[in-house]
Amino acid sequence: MVRFGACTLDLDARRLFRGDREVHLSPKAFELLKVLVENRPRAVAKTELLDRVWAGVFVSESSLARAVTEIRAGIGDAARDATIVRTVHGYGYAFCADVRDDDEPAGIPASGAIESAVICWLTSADRDVPLPEGDHIAGRDPAATVRLDSPRVSRRHARFTVRGQTVVVEDLGSKNGTFVNGTRVEGVVALTPGDRIGIGPFASVFRVDVASCSTESEVTARFPPVTR
Repeated sequence: MVRFGACTLDLDARRLFRGDREVHLSPKAFELLKVLVENRPRAVAKTELLDRVWAGVFVSESSLARAVTEIRAGIGDAARDATIVRTVHGYGYAFCADVRDDDEPAGIPASGAIESAVICWLTSADRDVPLPEGDHIAGRDPAATVRLDSPRVSRRHARFTVRGQTVVVEDLGSKNGTFVNGTRVEGVVALTPGDRIGIGPFASVFRVDVASCSTESEVTARFPPVTR
């Protein structure tokens, strides 16, 4: 069991928590995080990471980069000025956060004030934006739930609609379009966890997690543009 920042990582149970919220990483992203944590603070070469996480399977470095992006989104790290997963340019990655080891089981703390609920999220490398029940506008409009400050984004670019466990996205006639997994949205598209959302220069991942109803979150947030 290791703790770093606001996160708790149970390597044996393969569970990751950020505060009271469990973060669900893909199997490869979790394995990558495990390798980096176990080898901290050593910088691990990309070739070694590819061999250990994707053993016996030929994949490009882009698969590694996507897994790192998923990890950073889950633990709240930034691609720029990373404080947890550091990029060693031209070489690989290193886990650089201060780690506290203990034997307490990972889990959401028991409390009468905390209730579990399914919460939908849009996550990027630097932001987590909750999408509670209802309609949420993404765009440049100051009143938009998801503020996206770019001339390539319309004022009211797209709408996310959350109804129970059903979440859909629709483009609102934007000039540059809304994309799900690289495909331009036509009409209304239902989302599933892990879908990649592209709006102008901004990219995020749609997730569904168990969160605390008592946790107050700022719904309106600005996503940083994609760093390439």
